[in-house]
Amino acid sequence: MTAENESNEPTLNRRSFLGQAGVGVAGFAASAAILSACSTTEVDTDAASNTDSTAADNSESDSDATETETVTEVQGDAPELEWNMATSWPTSLVTLFGSAQIFATEVSRLTGGKFKINPKPAGEIVGGLDVLPAVRDGGAEAGHTASYYYVGLSPVQQFGTAVPFGLTQRQQNAWLYEGGGIELLNEFYAEEHGVIAFPAGATGCQMGGWFSKEINTVDDLQGLKMRIPGIAGKVLSNLGGEQITIPGGEILTSIQTGAIDAAEFVGPTDDLILGLDQLGTDLFYYHPGWWEPGTALEVQFSLEKWNELPDTYKAAIENAAAFANMKTMALYDVLNQRDLQKVKEFAEIREFSPELMAAFKAETENVLDELAAEDEKFAAILGPWREFREGISEWHGLAERSYLTQQTAL
Repeated sequence: MTAENESNEPTLNRRSFLGQAGVGVAGFAASAAILSACSTTEVDTDAASNTDSTAADNSESDSDATETETVTEVQGDAPELEWNMATSWPTSLVTLFGSAQIFATEVSRLTGGKFKINPKPAGEIVGGLDVLPAVRDGGAEAGHTASYYYVGLSPVQQFGTAVPFGLTQRQQNAWLYEGGGIELLNEFYAEEHGVIAFPAGATGCQMGGWFSKEINTVDDLQGLKMRIPGIAGKVLSNLGGEQITIPGGEILTSIQTGAIDAAEFVGPTDDLILGLDQLGTDLFYYHPGWWEPGTALEVQFSLEKWNELPDTYKAAIENAAAFANMKTMALYDVLNQRDLQKVKEFAEIREFSPELMAAFKAETENVLDELAAEDEKFAAILGPWREFREGISEWHGLAERSYLTQQTAL
């Protein structure tokens, strides 16, 4: 994609990014090399047991052996590295901090223990909302965070995590991995921060949050003080509420003291870890989390550090990040359905009314349009993102929604 297309719509400079990031054929070759290394033992065992192989089989085995020797040589020459990773999570969040641990463990495994990344909880290197600036400015060698925490730097940051009334987790993954999302975001990251990032954790559709009172109409939002992130906070403010920004660990005391009337975090498992079952007051647990229908976490590295890595380590990072993305989503799906039963013991579970959902949706689209009018880089991504959303929503609305409706109704 060039800096400007034929219709004169603003775009980002992909060629510039690829030059900075050093990603290309070598990265794919290195990825294949890592996979070959993982299967070396099996290949060698088969070759030793088949003494009556044909000439063709021997030729293939010779080729495999040559490739294995090359892989071993590459890994043998690779440097031993140990990096610290700043994260946005306390260790108590076994899902969110756990996704950073899954990623780090997989990087070490894929590099034979030569590349170690040590995840650190929020506050140990920097605060939970300061991870991206720390990676950008050299205060941390790596980061694990949610990109929408930094919409104050640029509204483009919203796309890396979740956009209100945007994509479900499957749809987000489709857009990121095959719809050009990772490339678009990394073009922006390179130009704006000198950083490269990859999805490395997923929560699925989140809950709509905890409320100390019922809300059924737009009038009920007037003066409502809610802990809610990113663009969704602007939507709430435009509808008469008040966006409050506080760390997740302060939600419990803030509701207890009346500093806030409502708060969203993630879903049953993470919300219970925060201790929201200890409030001892009437609570309403609303759904769906229209601002986070498919939330992605990410690992971040400075381009300077990234470009110093051997191709095998770059491939290890990309593969480990994708593995953490899948594994974390699976963990959430196992834990949330269990912990939902605990939530039902002390909170009333409610669905946002059609009136509220219609108001939230209409105002979301207004806010997105306003941001696009003010920010050329945001507009460059919003256009193709909306086109992708329309197409995949039609497809999933046809098959997936039909099945899920029947699955829960029958």
